Amino acid sequence: MASEDVKNSPAATVVFDTVAANSLVKELRSTVIAGKTKSYEWRASQLKSLLKMVEDRDKEICDALFSDLSKPETEAFIHEMALMKASCKLALKKLKDWMKPEKVKTTLGTFPSSAEIVPEPLGVVLIISAWNYPFLLSVDPVIGAIAAGNAVVLKPSEIAPAMSSLLAKLFGEYLDNSAIKVVEGAVPETSALLEQKWDKIFYTGNGRVGRVIMAAAAKHLTPVVLELGGKCPVLVDSDIDLTVTAKRIISGKWGCNNGQTCVAPDYIITTKNYAPVLIDSIKHHLVKFYGEDALNSLDLSRVVSSNHFARLTKLLDDDRVSGKIIHGGQTDKSSLKIAPTIVLDAPEDSLIMNEEIFGPLLPIITVNKIEDGINFINSRPNPLAAYLFTNKQQLKEEFVSNVSAGGVLINDISLHLMVNTLPFGGVGDSGMGAYHGKFSFDAFSHKKAVLHRSFFGDAPARYPPYTPGKLRLLKALLDGSILGIIRALFGWS
Repeated sequence: MASEDVKNSPAATVVFDTVAANSLVKELRSTVIAGKTKSYEWRASQLKSLLKMVEDRDKEICDALFSDLSKPETEAFIHEMALMKASCKLALKKLKDWMKPEKVKTTLGTFPSSAEIVPEPLGVVLIISAWNYPFLLSVDPVIGAIAAGNAVVLKPSEIAPAMSSLLAKLFGEYLDNSAIKVVEGAVPETSALLEQKWDKIFYTGNGRVGRVIMAAAAKHLTPVVLELGGKCPVLVDSDIDLTVTAKRIISGKWGCNNGQTCVAPDYIITTKNYAPVLIDSIKHHLVKFYGEDALNSLDLSRVVSSNHFARLTKLLDDDRVSGKIIHGGQTDKSSLKIAPTIVLDAPEDSLIMNEEIFGPLLPIITVNKIEDGINFINSRPNPLAAYLFTNKQQLKEEFVSNVSAGGVLINDISLHLMVNTLPFGGVGDSGMGAYHGKFSFDAFSHKKAVLHRSFFGDAPARYPPYTPGKLRLLKALLDGSILGIIRALFGWS
């Protein structure tokens, strides 16, 4: 259902099908063709409206996040609203600079000339967002799309229904609905949208659906950004500040939506000798942060749905894993809560070590020496993020040089997402394309190459009839050889 108010009655239910999707895209394309979204003024006005929206309706946003995920207010503010506001403010501050053509050098072969790269809007784009950060991961790509001058359709995740409904309502109230719309729904509505021709599709989610998105886009030669996930490893050396390391791992795992985060630690690798010390510290701080009965902690999000709860408990119920639980393991189906759980040395071929966990379970794998951990990571698909805790410079350099991941962070968890001068995106199985800061603007822009020439300086050598002398001159021009040009002009061999 689109973001405009639609009154449903028992006699007539509005259906969003392929016909409706086609009509929606045509409407937005006519807005783009009219040039409405191209001006700086329009872009800036929509970005300011987004800022006003989050400032006016912050309580409703927090309430929706609590309804969908029992997300603590602190996490809702820091991880969703604050990051969205920072992204919007940066776009407003830098927009004029981002929109300016970039002057570039030309070659001797085109002299006299000037050249520039002109960023232009792609047109009409589709953004399909995720349920785990249903506000940030919906609005942040929209900021980039608007900044770049596009018309946008946002499809929020139906797994976070309160936020989906709220976004449809707020976008309808605050934004220009001739160019920016929300479509709610599940698989049928998404399928109808994917049948249309878009100028870009931006998807955040898992690899299985990412393949469906890419196959649909291929039919129209539509470019995609796929923000996926993967099993993000944490390699922990013994040469560290143990207390800080334990607290940062807990914060990045359980303090970020209870593990339901694409860049959350999926498993830890450490040496057999150091594992007992690290485990004791993590256990100690888990109790300190969430109490002896973590299921009743108000500072932990719940699992998003009964399906995901069943998926996670299945990972623990594996006979080869259940006996390896060394902390936590408690579950409450009625509240969809799972306590922070640590599993020591689960078999490498177990489900928990091969599926992205996306929840409050944390396996710890032990190796003989820390360098073996890099080999373990590289034997698996590329993660979205890879983490290392160490004070050893050589190990840091080896990790950065040899581990292929969407992003690498040394001595902390997840904070690289807050640096707007760094691109955020995956590689290999963890995705393609990137955004954040100017990278968001670039993701939704076409870099148009423009070369300017006058009628002066026309070179007869480029035109027939061709002669050996003309060929010598052209070779010198294309080689960029000043001496060669002089020799050719004077007929010197």
